[in-house]
Amino acid sequence: MKWLTSILVVLLTITAIAKEPIRTSGKEDGSGIEFHNGSWEEALQKAVKEGKPVFLDISASWCGPCKMLKKNTFTNEEVGEYFNTNFVNVAVDGEKGEGVDLARKYRIRGYPTMIFIDSNGEILSQLSGYRDPKGLIKVGKQVLNR
Repeated sequence: MKWLTSILVVLLTITAIAKEPIRTSGKEDGSGIEFHNGSWEEALQKAVKEGKPVFLDISASWCGPCKMLKKNTFTNEEVGEYFNTNFVNVAVDGEKGEGVDLARKYRIRGYPTMIFIDSNGEILSQLSGYRDPKGLIKVGKQVLNR
């Protein structure tokens, strides 16, 4: 009977964690990455207008490393300052809406995938998996220093 109670507690805990909303636009205080609200085409137009490349995060709602990125990396103040200054930031779910087409176009094979794209839609750099704040900033600097 104890094992049944233990299993029930574990399942309830997992369910509670899975339902916890994960912010995609930084912390409530405004720090962190500010993601573009609008279509992909509008993001590319904004990139041309501002003379910046696009940082595209393609994730899935069920993906553990995606949730870690959104919770630990994208909300980091230093990451937000760097990415908001140097990129037009876009986040999509690769299994919903416009994200499905972008995942297909850029041949996404796993989540999370982060792509740095020029204003013409061409890939500058692509990486998969979790990155801590310092690691993501390092990649962003490498893209800009090409």
